[in-house]
Formats: sequence, structure tokens, C-alpha cells
Amino acid sequence: MNNKLVAVVDDDDLIRSALQGLLKAVGLPTAAFASAEEFLTSGQRHQVACLIADIRMPGMSGLDLQAKLNIERCRIPIIFITAHGDEKMRMQALRAGAVEFLAKPFNDEALLESVRAALES
Repeated sequence: MNNKLVAVVDDDDLIRSALQGLLKAVGLPTAAFASAEEFLTSGQRHQVACLIADIRMPGMSGLDLQAKLNIERCRIPIIFITAHGDEKMRMQALRAGAVEFLAKPFNDEALLESVRAALES
């Protein structure tokens, strides 16, 4: 499981660093990106085994990123985190293939469970 990179895409520095710390604490390598565009231009999408993405970000949203990856047939399991989620958004994300949709603030253990499930899928 240790060779599976988990990417964190969130425009909030504090959330990014907290998630990186959490994932590193359980032995998961992580890469963090401040935007969907930064993730897409990083060239790392083919090394990523799981993506944790915020829904609302300046520029491309998490849902836009999911749609772009789906068009490219780049099947990365995505866990969405958001402070602004509603049921409609949640259903849209899950229908498009997201593995989980967590509202902030979320429980660390719930997030880690989702990441583990995504890495095993």
C-alpha cells in the first residue's frame, strides 16, 4: 500500500497541510496541490492512486476536475471534501464515480477509511 500516492487538491493551505500530515502519519505518500489546474499540469495524475479534492476552489472546481479526468478515462478514485455541499452536489459527484463525499469538518478516521477503501479498489 505504501507505493500508492494520495493527492490532495484544496485551495486552503491549512487543510492541505493537515491532510498531508494525517496521511503521512499512517504511512501514505502524498502530494498536495493548491488548485485543480496545478494538479493537472503536474504530470502526476498517472502516479496517483487516490485523490482528495475540495469541491469549491477558484478556477476549476472539484466537480470540473472529476469531469475532466472522466473524459480522459483517467480513473482515479476521488474523495470530495467540502464545506458547501448539498445533496444534489453529493449525488452528482457520486454518480460521476466519486468514492466518498465528506462535509467539513469531517472525522479523520472516516477520511482514512475512505482512502483505504479507494486504494484497495
